Order: sequence, then C-alpha cells, then structure tokens
Amino acid sequence: MTHDHDHDNELDPFAARVRALETILTQKGLIDPAAIDVIVDTYETKIGPRNGARVVAKAWNDPAYADWLKRDATAAIESLSYTGRQGEHMQAVFNTEDTHNLVVCTLCSCYPWSVLGLPPVWYKAPPYRSRAVIDPRGVLEEFGLTLPAEKKIRVWDSTAELRYLVVPMRPKGTEGWSEEQLAELVSRDAMIGTALAREPEGEPA
Repeated sequence: MTHDHDHDNELDPFAARVRALETILTQKGLIDPAAIDVIVDTYETKIGPRNGARVVAKAWNDPAYADWLKRDATAAIESLSYTGRQGEHMQAVFNTEDTHNLVVCTLCSCYPWSVLGLPPVWYKAPPYRSRAVIDPRGVLEEFGLTLPAEKKIRVWDSTAELRYLVVPMRPKGTEGWSEEQLAELVSRDAMIGTALAREPEGEPA
C-alpha cells in the first residue's frame, strides 16, 4: 500500500457492487446520476472535511475552545452546528511534540462523516485497517510522512460508539492568522493522522 497511486480509482468488492447497482438503477431510470453527484459534492465540499478544518482552526486560535474540545469534543463540535451521520460521539486527540495520533477502524470503517466528509477508499481497505495497528510508522512512511524515531505514535481504533478527530499541531509562522486562513492548512488526512497540517507558503516544511 503506497500513497503515490490513486486509491480512489481502486474499487474494493463492496464499492464495485455499489457502482454496479448504481449503473443498473440509472439505466432503469430509478435514480438520477445528477442527484447522486449533488449528494457526493455536498459531503466532499460542504459537510466535510471543511467542517473539521474549521474545528481545528478554532482550537488553534481559541484556547478555551481547545480545552472544551479536549474535554467534550461532541459538545464542542456540535456548538459549530457540525453533527449528524456518524458524528454524534466524538473524541479529539491532539498531536504534540512528543506524540502523533493516527485513527483507524479495524473492524469496519467507522468514520465521522459530518466532520470529515466522505471517507477515503484507503481508510476502508483491509491493508490500512490491519497494518495501521501493526506497523503505524511504516504505514505513515508510505503516505510520505516520516516522523522522528523518538516520537511516539498512538493509534486510536474507532467504533460504532466513538469516533476520533486528530487535531494536528499548528504550523509555525501562522501567528495572527484568522480561523479562515488557518482552516486552509488543515486537510482531511491531517485529521485522520496520515499527514501533518500544511506549512504556510514561505515556511520550511
């Protein structure tokens, strides 16, 4: 499993069945592909991962909110009106200089849609779900993220009852930035833990 190739173009058996069913229903005139596209676009660009990025940006800029997010992520996130499908019970885990957090769902693919949008195909794939627990450092390296040997990696296993949001470390050189500017540095992968927040232009990686 490498991060270089396009995971989203690889269909697992379940996704292939969904695609086949969609094709049949479309051909029979039972669903409108345009309506499906609207739903997908909503989850990709409106529901998330922009929602999660705004949560992270607010935590970076507002210590009181960050503390609330640590204590009760469900309530803190809901205060921004981000709630719904598979996002009712949340826990935020904060990256630090000593610890990097990584989220996986080993049993299925539990994922906070309302905060992060559509789950990437690789998140649901058996290789990621098994290896993230066994060899998290190796998996991160395949995503292009090489962490210092002394940095601890903590793996969080999502369940039907509880889902996780990784709060990446705030990049240097962003003092005085607005929440809108900061949110642009936060990717979906950073909130899963397979990437870091983006560095601002002109700053060293």
